Amino acid sequence: MHYLLPALLFVATSSFAFGIALPLLRVERLLVFTEEPSLVGLVVGLWITGDRLLALLVGLFSIAFPTLKLGLLHVAAYAGDGAHRALPRWLSALSNWSMLDVVLVALVIFAAKTSGLAAAAAQPGLWFFAVSAILTATAAALVRRRP
Repeated sequence: MHYLLPALLFVATSSFAFGIALPLLRVERLLVFTEEPSLVGLVVGLWITGDRLLALLVGLFSIAFPTLKLGLLHVAAYAGDGAHRALPRWLSALSNWSMLDVVLVALVIFAAKTSGLAAAAAQPGLWFFAVSAILTATAAALVRRRP
C-alpha cells in the first residue's frame, strides 16, 4: 500500500503527457480529408485561427489546471507528514472538471458519426487523458485520506 500513491502519480503523470500530445480523435471527411488533432494541437490551432479566448479556456482547463493539480499532488505525496493539509480546497473542485474534456470529445465523435458528414473515432490520446483524469482523482483521494 505504501507504493500505491507513487505508482498512481507516475502513471497519471505519464498518461497526462501522452494524453495531451497524442491524437485525441480521428475525423474523416469525404473519404479524402483526415485530421488527427492532439489537445496541444487543438489549442494551438484555435489560437492561430483567432479563437484566442476559446484557446485560453481549453488550455487553462485541459492543460494548465491538470498540470497544476498533478504538481500539487506530487508535492503533497512526497513532502513530509501533514503536507497534504496544505493542499488548496479548490484542488478538489478541479476534480469535478477532470472528465469534461473526455465527455466533450465523446460528444464530438457521436455528433460526427450520427450526422453522416464525417466519420470520427477515438484515438489513444483520449484514452490516456481519461486514464490520467481517473488516476489523478484517485491519487487526490488517497492524499486526502492520509493521516
